[in-house]
Amino acid sequence: MSEMLPVVILAGGLARRLWPLTARIPKALVDVAGEPFLAHQLRLLRSHGIGEVVICAGHLGDRIAQFAGDGSAWGLRVRYSSDGDRLLGTAGAIRKALPLLGEAFFVVYGDSYLPCDYAAAQNAFQSSGKLALMTVCENRDRWDASNVEFADGRILAYSKTCKTSAMRHIDYGLGVIRREAFAEAPPAPPYDLAELYRQLLDRGELAALDVRQRFYEIGSFQGLEEMRRLLGGGTVQGGTVGLHSPIPA
Repeated sequence: MSEMLPVVILAGGLARRLWPLTARIPKALVDVAGEPFLAHQLRLLRSHGIGEVVICAGHLGDRIAQFAGDGSAWGLRVRYSSDGDRLLGTAGAIRKALPLLGEAFFVVYGDSYLPCDYAAAQNAFQSSGKLALMTVCENRDRWDASNVEFADGRILAYSKTCKTSAMRHIDYGLGVIRREAFAEAPPAPPYDLAELYRQLLDRGELAALDVRQRFYEIGSFQGLEEMRRLLGGGTVQGGTVGLHSPIPA
């Protein structure tokens, strides 16, 4: 197995769905089972052999850097890229962070907890020879609205806005991308990762890997409550895990 690629964590959003909880702290630092969520996320990445992380920060990003520092507490090297005065969009934030990255890298969202096989995703990406890979999960609208039509190992359609009955899978949230995928990116922000994926799909440059583990997220209060059960010891749909911790008022 080759060395694991670095990971970009997209943590620049305003997290309006969690307001007022995120009015004073970034979503990445919301408490989950006694720790900021980012601690759980970094620990998960390290457990999969990841060594390098770049956090794309925006809203209250200085708080994230104050908490995670250089990443040594988790056995990682963590660096930061800031959106600056205006939000760049998810793909725009990655493009700004390219000087900190190598030729290829993983991408995860800052509110996602993805207990899948990262090495398998990296191997599938490298074997594909394509500019990017999207992990997908057969969702059938169980945990969120399905947005991918997937068959015979290929993505046939992907859209977050124009959904069809044939879309039974969902973008799982873990991507692998080559830096050259950004060569034709529009110069002006914001630029969304979903748009980049759609363009790559149209060009035949988007590979796919079907993963069997369900995804977890803290982008909504429902997702946050479920994450607290998962990481605290309670029971959630799709797996048995820990102690329920209530959402603060």
